[in-house]
Amino acid sequence: MKTNIQKSIKKTATEVVDEIKKLRKDGKTVVTTNGCFDLIHAGHIQYLEESASLGDILIVGINSDASVKRLKGENRPLQSEGDRVLIMAALKMVDYAFVFPEDDPREFLKIIKPDLHVKGGDYTEDILERVVVEDGGGKVAILSFKDGHSTTSIIDKMS
Repeated sequence: MKTNIQKSIKKTATEVVDEIKKLRKDGKTVVTTNGCFDLIHAGHIQYLEESASLGDILIVGINSDASVKRLKGENRPLQSEGDRVLIMAALKMVDYAFVFPEDDPREFLKIIKPDLHVKGGDYTEDILERVVVEDGGGKVAILSFKDGHSTTSIIDKMS
């Protein structure tokens, strides 16, 4: 059980790899996922819990503020990357979280080489990171999707 959230927050994917080397040698299964995680909601919790159940170590890449702005528009993110990574690291099912600057996770996946990379049910099997994950010896899984739960729908309800 985590006792210090700061131990779960890493600065880069390379720092994550350095941290999990011994766990990997012990045969632990590494699962990765990524996203903006601007407002944590029930859909995220279900998705992260399901992701964590597929392996021993769950690592979450958080899009940087600049990449969220490029992906979601000028009014996003609602919370800073520092706040988003802190919230993510505090969740009991997440072992490590870090911020990545690119718009997609391919660069960090080349470094971490997960056993399994997961995406939510709003994605299809034809995700752009598939080749990188499989080239690194891993697999990709598309998980379930909790209908009606998205940050955009929450924002829309608030306006």
